[in-house]
Amino acid sequence: MKTFIQYLNNLFIPLLPETRCFGLKRVLWRWAGAEIGDNVRISSSVSIVGAGRLVVGSNTWIGPQTMISAMNKVVIGSNCDIAPRVYIGDGTHRLSPEAERMAGEGICLPVYIGSGCWICTNSTILPGVNIENKNVVAAGSVIANSFEGEQQLIAGTPAKVVKKYTER
Repeated sequence: MKTFIQYLNNLFIPLLPETRCFGLKRVLWRWAGAEIGDNVRISSSVSIVGAGRLVVGSNTWIGPQTMISAMNKVVIGSNCDIAPRVYIGDGTHRLSPEAERMAGEGICLPVYIGSGCWICTNSTILPGVNIENKNVVAAGSVIANSFEGEQQLIAGTPAKVVKKYTER
């Protein structure tokens, strides 16, 4: 993404009404280099940072005060609901116990959130995570590992599958 345009967007977009002007916000984020699908609704207080690739599928909602850090690649599928105050990031550090700082070399691991997912409020999606289609991440959960399978409730810190839903 174009970081200078991101910077300008992160200054200007918060001045817009939180849950209005979605078409303008889509245009501005596309201008910054994000791949934003049709009818995506991004709240004005969402912060998007990083020079990596951001892909958001059609008909997705991204709620207030969400932060997306795309240093490598973050993909959010279509028909997703991202609740307020969610963190999605693909950057971290290697541990360096022998050095002065534990946070050693920076690394980026892509994040994939499948279509139809609901990521509930205050959840954290860490680097390298792959969440398949139609899963629910419970409020306040920390997702540090990938989850196979669909129609599950993923909850906790660290998160695990706590319930499986079946179609009727």
